[in-house]
Amino acid sequence: MPLFRSRAIGLPGVLGTVGAIICAAMAAPSPAYAVTPTALYASPTGSGSTCSLSAPCSLDGAKSKVAGLAPGMAADIDVYLRGGTYRLSQAFTLGASDSGRNGFKVVYAAYPGEKPLLSGGTKVTGFSLFDSSTGIYRAAVPAGTQSRQLFVDGVRAQRARGPLNPSGFTLSGSSFTTSDSSYTSFTNASSVEIVANKDWKHMRCPLASITAPGGGGSSLNVDPTCFKNNNTSVPNRGFPFNGAGLPKLAAISYVENAYQLLDAPGEFYLDSSAGFVYYKPRSGEDLSTADVELPTTETLLNVSGTPGHLAPVNDTDPAITYTGSWSSSSGRGLGDLYNDVHTTTTNGDSVSYTFTGTGIDALSETNSDEGGIDVYMDGAKVQSVSASGSSRLAQQVVASVSGLAKGQHTIKLVKTGGTSMLLDGFTVVPDAITPAHDITFQNLTFAYTTWTLPSTAGYIDNQAGVLWDPSNNNAPIRIPAAVQVHRGSDITFTGVEITHTGGTGIDLADGTQDSTITGSYIHDTSGGGVSVGEVDDYYLTDTDRMTTGDTVSQNWISYVSQDYSDAVGIWAGYTRDLTVSHNDIGHTPYSGMSLGWGWGYASPCSMQSAQGLRTCQHGTIYAGDNQILNNHVHDVMSVLHDGGAIYTLGGQGNGDLSVRSVLAGNLDETYRGSNAVYHDEGSSNWDTYNNVIRRGGGWWVSMWTPTIHDINIHDIYSDTSTYSNKGTDIALQQATVVSGGAWPSAAQSVIAAAGPSTPNPIAEGLTGRINDDDSAITYTGNWSVSNDRGYGDYVDDVHVTRGNGDGASLTFTGTGVSVLGEKYSDQGQVEVFLDGTSKGLFDTASATRQAEAVIYSTSGLPVGSHTIQVVKRSGTYATLDAFDVTSTYNDTNSKITYNGGSWRSSANRGLGDYQDDVHATRDNGDSASVTFTGTGISLITETNSDEGTIAVSLDGTSQGTVNAFSASRQAQQTVYTVSGLPLGRHTLTLTKTGGSWLVIDRFDVR
Repeated sequence: MPLFRSRAIGLPGVLGTVGAIICAAMAAPSPAYAVTPTALYASPTGSGSTCSLSAPCSLDGAKSKVAGLAPGMAADIDVYLRGGTYRLSQAFTLGASDSGRNGFKVVYAAYPGEKPLLSGGTKVTGFSLFDSSTGIYRAAVPAGTQSRQLFVDGVRAQRARGPLNPSGFTLSGSSFTTSDSSYTSFTNASSVEIVANKDWKHMRCPLASITAPGGGGSSLNVDPTCFKNNNTSVPNRGFPFNGAGLPKLAAISYVENAYQLLDAPGEFYLDSSAGFVYYKPRSGEDLSTADVELPTTETLLNVSGTPGHLAPVNDTDPAITYTGSWSSSSGRGLGDLYNDVHTTTTNGDSVSYTFTGTGIDALSETNSDEGGIDVYMDGAKVQSVSASGSSRLAQQVVASVSGLAKGQHTIKLVKTGGTSMLLDGFTVVPDAITPAHDITFQNLTFAYTTWTLPSTAGYIDNQAGVLWDPSNNNAPIRIPAAVQVHRGSDITFTGVEITHTGGTGIDLADGTQDSTITGSYIHDTSGGGVSVGEVDDYYLTDTDRMTTGDTVSQNWISYVSQDYSDAVGIWAGYTRDLTVSHNDIGHTPYSGMSLGWGWGYASPCSMQSAQGLRTCQHGTIYAGDNQILNNHVHDVMSVLHDGGAIYTLGGQGNGDLSVRSVLAGNLDETYRGSNAVYHDEGSSNWDTYNNVIRRGGGWWVSMWTPTIHDINIHDIYSDTSTYSNKGTDIALQQATVVSGGAWPSAAQSVIAAAGPSTPNPIAEGLTGRINDDDSAITYTGNWSVSNDRGYGDYVDDVHVTRGNGDGASLTFTGTGVSVLGEKYSDQGQVEVFLDGTSKGLFDTASATRQAEAVIYSTSGLPVGSHTIQVVKRSGTYATLDAFDVTSTYNDTNSKITYNGGSWRSSANRGLGDYQDDVHATRDNGDSASVTFTGTGISLITETNSDEGTIAVSLDGTSQGTVNAFSASRQAQQTVYTVSGLPLGRHTLTLTKTGGSWLVIDRFDVR
């Protein structure tokens, strides 16, 4: 076969399409990758059970093989996942028995050069036009299918919704009434939801019904239980869980999830009971070829040690037996668990609790009127402890027993001294503390999950993706994650991508320690990006159960909270020694990151009194020694209010002023009137310095109440001078206020060091439109930012400078680039340099304002790395709005779909192909489709005497044919090109119609 040159093993390459079985002839990894004596292989469908090179197997098969090999580990075990889609109906679960041994790790990694995708999506096919008047298509799915998300060619579809902030609604009881009668025509009313975004909260409830009032119009009758939890009886457990319980659901931001609301391109509606998905395509989408994914799985990866999540049982639990003259006291307002305790004043009185587990904590109050307690386990005295203290502290671990054989045990506490003895609760440790440990995940992609609880229970928000669970006594719960770690140790994620989720991206939960998320790309999530720690383990004294030593560093986190607007880019609850550094966090509806919990619970009673609190809810927490360093946080607070770029809550250091947490070296680019650094209620023991705040408008630091205390703030650089300081014992130095972008060298050093140190390799390099706020752009001189101008700027912002000689540069990989800025009468000439060579002066003056104007453009560059620089030379101002980078999709790119039975891949041909590989087919009718976002595309491929005609279709419309014939072989030739398309998503399809071969080498997208 003259087209292909065989590999060293003597066989042609095999195309690794979705669902393909990877045959035994695939070449082994090169020696650079085969660094361990044990390398296992998994494929999407599996072809054996031994997980060897000659017989790759499924994920579960690989897991089983690892478990058998692990006890005798003398080196790391590498499990290579071959390219393709692993469709998971339930989470791939790893536990302690799947861990590394003897100091070595188990590594789950992408096979070099391939992209394995772990997916919770169900592929939807068979769409047909359902309503020609509205352009709505329909496809069948199994009746009863539950999901809240849909993705078309990797783009999130919008659940059908009505207009933002609809007028004319009045709250009457638990119903929203309106004179608009159209709502009475809505079908499946119990699936319709109302949504409210208010201050820092996102709230939603399903409807019970839609009725027509006697006077006409519509009544949207909210599910009464959900309405109670979001309005008439909002959970408010007080410190350390929540400090207000407000705001309430009292207005409608939008109505969602009715077929009758499906009126805009890109919207969908799932009729679960009938088993149909309805969708209105966007321009350029062809549902006959599109990859439509309906997520049906909540979690894709679950790494869990024991004992998992621990929560106290309250003193009112019926299994607790009180002997003697005990009484119950509730509503004390003193920080008790569920605001109640049992108490006795008689020595010899006892309390007993029978449990199944390996250990237990007894929670009580310490105070000056309390005293001795004897602790018995299974009838034998094991401890004598004292609850005496100089001042009242709630929810203290006064007795703890561990190391028991797993089984049924009975603890008994007997009062021996002091005036009073209290019981607040017990925390049972059901299993020995055995983390899942020494497991690494490299270069894997996790996508397409959903979370269906809000469909029935609504969304009962507390703050920042932490919710109340009314079904469990209003215990706090969090949005589940696609990638979940419980009780892990030395769990590492590097170079992973998590996207298209119905919940949070990744969660290090339940006392996970010394674990790392680094160099990863987390984007397009319904909930938050990264979560670390818990909100209900504040009382712990056992360091083995604390969340400690974790690192979240060098990650790109963007476009999170697409459905639940209160979630944030990076969230952490109670943590010790957490490092959050060099991350890029952008495009969030609420805060960029939030660290800490508990409000003023750890603040002294004197400060709580100064805040105006009637009683003192005061206890201890274990948080401290955390570091927030060198992050770039930008474009936050696009929906909600009362947040900021970096938000802290609750105490650090537990009153020990020698224990400090650090917030330094961060670049906070906030606007919309939000705060930059927001030390909220109870924040303490922070050293906050060397941060740069630009895009001013709000406070550069906010501290609004006396429970915020003992914070040192100095050496800040800001373009606004306003701040709020109502804290206690705050050492605050006014920021160095900068105007006109004249940042001093120290501030420029912070700007240069903020964010990841290298470009995002997972996002296939810098391609497409790069906004002016992207951390990949380097600004020299005195640039500032102008936003919310309303002039049509891309993302409604530009960078601007007055200084001649000031420059902006971008290093990219591609074949072309355009510079976008504004043209106006107060602007002049800029000089453009490409790879260090001047391309001349370009005039940006115009009698009328022109937004998103192309200042300079070039194409046809050699594929590789290039640097473009723009330097102001004249005029009052120069602006930069964006760079458009021409990206290159190799023939192996996942955005390309090959249709037909004879496509094959060939690598290492040595014929001048881009990246030395091509895809090819012999059969007429076989096609290749690529979906892209841009304004143009080119097919760059081989021409030869055995190649022929190709039918071209763009966005479903025929563009005629092109011919790849030439008298001799010529590599990397432009066979088809189109430009000037509207900026947006497009699909190009190429179908073989002649010649012996159709060859695909690469696409260049503009």
